[in-house]
Amino acid sequence: MRNLGFTKLWGDDRGTSGVEFAIVAPVFILLLVGTVYLCLGLFLVGSLHYAVEEGARCASIKTTVCSDSPTTLSYTQNQYFGPNPAPTFTYATAACGNVVSGSLTYVVNLGVTRVSIPVSASACFP
Repeated sequence: MRNLGFTKLWGDDRGTSGVEFAIVAPVFILLLVGTVYLCLGLFLVGSLHYAVEEGARCASIKTTVCSDSPTTLSYTQNQYFGPNPAPTFTYATAACGNVVSGSLTYVVNLGVTRVSIPVSASACFP
Protein backbone atom coordinates (compact mmCIF):
# COMPACT_ATOMS: atom_id res chain seq x y z
CA MET A 1 0.00 0.00 0.00
CA ARG A 2 1.24 3.44 -0.86
CA ASN A 3 1.76 6.02 1.77
CA LEU A 4 -0.24 9.12 0.90
CA GLY A 5 0.73 12.34 2.53
CA PHE A 6 -1.81 14.80 3.85
CA THR A 7 -1.47 17.07 0.82
CA LYS A 8 -1.87 14.20 -1.64
CA LEU A 9 -4.91 12.86 0.24
CA TRP A 10 -7.03 15.83 -0.79
CA GLY A 11 -6.08 15.27 -4.44
CA ASP A 12 -7.01 11.57 -4.34
CA ASP A 13 -10.33 10.96 -6.11
CA ARG A 14 -10.73 7.22 -5.55
CA GLY A 15 -14.20 6.32 -4.29
CA THR A 16 -15.94 9.52 -5.36
CA SER A 17 -18.40 7.58 -7.53
CA GLY A 18 -19.47 5.53 -4.53
CA VAL A 19 -20.01 8.64 -2.41
CA GLU A 20 -22.01 10.35 -5.17
CA PHE A 21 -24.16 7.23 -5.59
CA ALA A 22 -24.80 7.10 -1.82
CA ILE A 23 -26.06 10.69 -1.96
CA VAL A 24 -28.20 10.38 -5.12
CA ALA A 25 -29.63 6.84 -4.75
CA PRO A 26 -32.04 7.48 -1.82
CA VAL A 27 -33.53 10.51 -3.56
CA PHE A 28 -33.94 8.56 -6.82
CA ILE A 29 -35.56 5.60 -5.06
CA LEU A 30 -37.91 7.93 -3.17
CA LEU A 31 -38.98 9.59 -6.44
CA LEU A 32 -39.49 6.20 -8.08
CA VAL A 33 -41.65 4.82 -5.26
CA GLY A 34 -43.61 8.09 -5.05
CA THR A 35 -44.34 7.91 -8.77
CA VAL A 36 -45.66 4.37 -8.40
CA TYR A 37 -47.97 5.39 -5.51
CA LEU A 38 -49.17 8.43 -7.47
CA CYS A 39 -50.01 6.28 -10.51
CA LEU A 40 -51.87 3.76 -8.33
CA GLY A 41 -53.82 6.59 -6.72
CA LEU A 42 -54.81 8.06 -10.08
CA PHE A 43 -55.85 4.62 -11.32
CA LEU A 44 -57.94 4.17 -8.16
CA VAL A 45 -59.73 7.50 -8.69
CA GLY A 46 -60.44 6.74 -12.36
CA SER A 47 -61.70 3.25 -11.58
CA LEU A 48 -63.97 4.54 -8.81
CA HIS A 49 -65.50 7.18 -11.08
CA TYR A 50 -66.02 4.61 -13.82
CA ALA A 51 -67.72 2.18 -11.41
CA VAL A 52 -70.23 4.70 -10.03
CA GLU A 53 -71.05 6.00 -13.52
CA GLU A 54 -71.66 2.46 -14.78
CA GLY A 55 -73.75 1.64 -11.70
CA ALA A 56 -75.98 4.69 -12.14
CA ARG A 57 -76.32 3.99 -15.86
CA CYS A 58 -77.21 0.35 -15.20
CA ALA A 59 -79.91 1.33 -12.70
CA SER A 60 -81.47 3.62 -15.28
CA ILE A 61 -81.07 1.67 -18.52
CA LYS A 62 -80.44 -2.02 -17.76
CA THR A 63 -83.43 -2.53 -15.48
CA THR A 64 -83.33 -6.32 -15.92
CA VAL A 65 -79.73 -6.52 -14.64
CA CYS A 66 -80.01 -3.81 -11.95
CA SER A 67 -83.57 -4.34 -10.78
CA ASP A 68 -83.13 -3.26 -7.14
CA SER A 69 -80.57 -1.79 -4.75
CA PRO A 70 -78.56 -4.98 -3.97
CA THR A 71 -78.18 -5.94 -7.64
CA THR A 72 -77.18 -2.38 -8.56
CA LEU A 73 -74.54 -2.31 -5.80
CA SER A 74 -73.25 -5.75 -6.83
CA TYR A 75 -73.00 -4.62 -10.46
CA THR A 76 -71.18 -1.45 -9.40
CA GLN A 77 -68.76 -3.45 -7.23
CA ASN A 78 -67.94 -5.67 -10.22
CA GLN A 79 -67.14 -2.60 -12.33
CA TYR A 80 -64.45 -1.40 -9.89
CA PHE A 81 -60.96 -2.51 -11.00
CA GLY A 82 -58.77 -0.42 -8.69
CA PRO A 83 -56.45 -1.60 -5.93
CA ASN A 84 -57.71 -2.97 -2.63
CA PRO A 85 -59.47 -2.28 -0.34
CA ALA A 86 -62.81 -2.39 -2.10
CA PRO A 87 -64.85 0.80 -1.80
CA THR A 88 -68.21 1.14 -0.10
CA PHE A 89 -71.02 1.90 -2.55
CA THR A 90 -74.47 3.37 -1.87
CA TYR A 91 -77.51 3.60 -4.13
CA ALA A 92 -80.45 6.02 -3.94
CA THR A 93 -82.98 7.70 -6.18
CA ALA A 94 -83.11 11.47 -6.36
CA ALA A 95 -84.60 14.24 -8.45
CA CYS A 96 -81.81 13.89 -11.01
CA GLY A 97 -82.35 10.12 -11.37
CA ASN A 98 -80.49 7.13 -9.96
CA VAL A 99 -77.55 8.10 -7.76
CA VAL A 100 -74.64 5.77 -7.01
CA SER A 101 -71.86 6.91 -4.69
CA GLY A 102 -68.65 5.24 -3.61
CA SER A 103 -65.94 6.02 -1.11
CA LEU A 104 -62.76 4.51 0.27
CA THR A 105 -59.54 5.47 2.01
CA TYR A 106 -56.31 5.11 0.01
CA VAL A 107 -53.37 4.41 2.31
CA VAL A 108 -49.87 5.39 1.13
CA ASN A 109 -47.07 3.66 3.05
CA LEU A 110 -44.06 5.99 3.08
CA GLY A 111 -41.86 3.70 5.16
CA VAL A 112 -41.69 5.87 8.25
CA THR A 113 -45.36 6.86 8.25
CA ARG A 114 -48.65 6.09 6.55
CA VAL A 115 -50.79 8.72 4.85
CA SER A 116 -54.53 8.10 4.49
CA ILE A 117 -56.26 9.84 1.59
CA PRO A 118 -60.09 9.75 1.47
CA VAL A 119 -61.45 9.26 -2.05
CA SER A 120 -65.11 9.52 -3.07
CA ALA A 121 -67.15 9.66 -6.25
CA SER A 122 -70.81 10.09 -7.10
CA ALA A 123 -72.81 9.79 -10.30
CA CYS A 124 -76.42 10.53 -11.19
CA PHE A 125 -78.02 9.18 -14.35
CA PRO A 126 -81.57 9.99 -15.41
